[in-house]
Amino acid sequence: MSSITNPVLDNTIFILRRAFKKNGAEIWKAAAEFLSKSRSRRAAVNVGKIARLTGKGDLIVVPGKVLGAGLLDHKLTVGAFTFSQAAKEKIREAGGQALNLVDFVHEHPSGKGVRLIGG
Repeated sequence: MSSITNPVLDNTIFILRRAFKKNGAEIWKAAAEFLSKSRSRRAAVNVGKIARLTGKGDLIVVPGKVLGAGLLDHKLTVGAFTFSQAAKEKIREAGGQALNLVDFVHEHPSGKGVRLIGG
């Protein structure tokens, strides 16, 4: 029996681990560990939960999927492995950014000020 792998997931985990080694940012190591878990154990976080736990302008990482349930009334930048279409729309309507993890790491390699939610 052969195992099926996701090359996008493998690349994302590789980039997170490399960012941890290069910058010493523990948050990237933690995100890589959470993404290494099985799909059923990965985080799934609603926009409403993110809104309750954050403030205006926060930098948030979700090592899994962001879902569209709930309301978001402030601007923030969210990096996640995947987003539902509704979640992307709500984040952008609030004036924020919805980035995949690779782009998020390239924009914030040091991990300073970044918070992990759902891990």
